[in-house]
Amino acid sequence: MSDNALSRMLASRDWIMADGATGTNLFNMGLSSGEPPELWNVDEPGNIRKLYSMAVEAGSDLFLTNTFGGNAARLKLHNAQGRVRELNRAGVELGREIADKAGRPVIVAGSVGPTGEIFEPMGTMTHATAVEIFHEQIEGMKEGGVDVVWVETISAPEEYKAAAEACRLAGVAWCGTMSFDTAGRTMMGVTSAAMTEMVEKLPNPPIAFGANCGVGASDLLRTVLGFVAQGTERPIIAKGNAGIPKYHDGHIHYDGTPELMAEYAVLARDAGVRLIGGCCGTMPNHLRAMRDALESRPKGPRPSLDSISDALGGFSSASDGTGDTSGEPKRERRGRRR
Repeated sequence: MSDNALSRMLASRDWIMADGATGTNLFNMGLSSGEPPELWNVDEPGNIRKLYSMAVEAGSDLFLTNTFGGNAARLKLHNAQGRVRELNRAGVELGREIADKAGRPVIVAGSVGPTGEIFEPMGTMTHATAVEIFHEQIEGMKEGGVDVVWVETISAPEEYKAAAEACRLAGVAWCGTMSFDTAGRTMMGVTSAAMTEMVEKLPNPPIAFGANCGVGASDLLRTVLGFVAQGTERPIIAKGNAGIPKYHDGHIHYDGTPELMAEYAVLARDAGVRLIGGCCGTMPNHLRAMRDALESRPKGPRPSLDSISDALGGFSSASDGTGDTSGEPKRERRGRRR
């Protein structure tokens, strides 16, 4: 599946700039907390066009569709599980409209978030059911004319594998990121090294893989260096949050400035990241600063952990989880290897 818009763009570019936050921008437009944003693809299409246009105008080469929670398991919470294909198709069609009139190549990436369910044996979700849920969502995106499917914010390896299988069934190219938010691991204990190994073993591997969301930009770049250390040849994605969330005046505010996100973008590029964007809290002014910095600042050496923490602030945990057993379930230890 090398003949897709993203593979072609990667072949001709050193880096590609992705977009910023979906939720933060939609809340600013009046989405209320707890309301499923995917319904706006049909009910408020003007706001969704505006969301996509803001990313393109700020310099993004690729933007994610407003379909993150558009799977049956998540939409069931709002009694909209029968509208999966409709909402995903609409979210992508609006994106196609904006991308096609951009006057330059812009990629429409269909956002696929987690189901919100726990997999067997801890929970009830099976591989087969998860594949079915993701496949239905992705078929809706295909109908809308998506360029690439973008699986994101995944914690469990089982869910990542199910999404990969659904993309294979749908015959679409895909990318996939996990969220490393628990002392350098995903909530389900996956390290950067384990993710790299899993990705390379998939029967239908992604075009690019990486990390999104998580704790802050410095932690995310430490995870990226973990991918790089595995010697992967596959393009890496970084979509870090704009700083750390702070609660004030009744709402969540991310403290990352455009200057901080510009530093993050350059460090990500210098670390070897090919697809660079922002996640929660990343607004068009952050994206503009990131684009300007990527275009104006020459490529530097691969950053060290010290240079990352000096530029972006300290890490939230002592270790990135790799080679560290502190986050694992306690079991009897038989002679530790040094």
